[in-house]
Amino acid sequence: MIDLKTDNLLINKEVNENLESILKSKAFSNGYIFYGPEGIGKKQTSIKFIKKIFNKYSSNSNIEKKIIDNNHPDFLLIEPTYFLKGNLINRSEAEPSKNNKGTIRIEQIRNLKTFLGHKSIESGQKIVLIDDAHLLNEAASNCLLKTLEEPANGIFILLTSRLNLLLDTIISRCQLIRFKSFSYKQLEIFIRNNLGSLDLDFYKELNLQSFINSANGSPGKILKDIKLWNELPNKVKENLDFPLSDNLEILKITKIISEELDFDQQLFLINFIQQKYWAKTKNISIVKKLEDLKVHLKGFIQPRLAWEVTLLKIANEDL
Repeated sequence: MIDLKTDNLLINKEVNENLESILKSKAFSNGYIFYGPEGIGKKQTSIKFIKKIFNKYSSNSNIEKKIIDNNHPDFLLIEPTYFLKGNLINRSEAEPSKNNKGTIRIEQIRNLKTFLGHKSIESGQKIVLIDDAHLLNEAASNCLLKTLEEPANGIFILLTSRLNLLLDTIISRCQLIRFKSFSYKQLEIFIRNNLGSLDLDFYKELNLQSFINSANGSPGKILKDIKLWNELPNKVKENLDFPLSDNLEILKITKIISEELDFDQQLFLINFIQQKYWAKTKNISIVKKLEDLKVHLKGFIQPRLAWEVTLLKIANEDL
């Protein structure tokens, strides 16, 4: 099942005009690659695009829901899979671990031949959507290349934030659709159009500019940051007047952070602290220490120890 966080990311004018032109001409390529940073609406846009293609053959009002549920007879979603407790599962069935983003395997691509071999049921085209196509393993990439080279009753749409990891031969056989990062002004508009008054108050309180800057042009990251912020315990939020200088307070807060925050929440908190520290001190040494903290957490160093050492070092900085 496809997880659509919001329906309001489709404001990339150039992309939409390009896709509308393709729909109007009805001259579909065998393959398309939607590429650009994460969280800028590639998946949402692909769903709308697929819906409009299917609408040319059917006016069924449930088409979009069928696509989102991966329940349309002429649509197939391929997404990364990973092992969980010895079982191979689709990524959408559960959140992947921090060090396992999943892999698209050759068996998944081989199954395409069966799917494409059957006649279309509700439309004139079968459509395959490959999410995070850069996670194709080598065997799956080569198998997909052969499928793209052969005439087929299908359209392929590959989504990726890492175009450089796709085979050049796959890229050469697809039409590229680039999704650009959003500008600061676009992100401001996105926030005002999509957040309630309480969330807007939250951004004003915590420095709207810093949050937009940390989003790297991605409205999806802003949505994720809001979710992570809302999940933080109040006792952590109440002690964010960094830099902390009291050693006892540092030991208390690091215990709470390491015991009550998951990995994503801890990374979010580090990024938040970096923005706050930099705005307050303009000390590059502090920023580097916090970057080192990210590396330590990703390297499975004991979280509490990593936080304690980092915040104690920062407390001894000449601010």
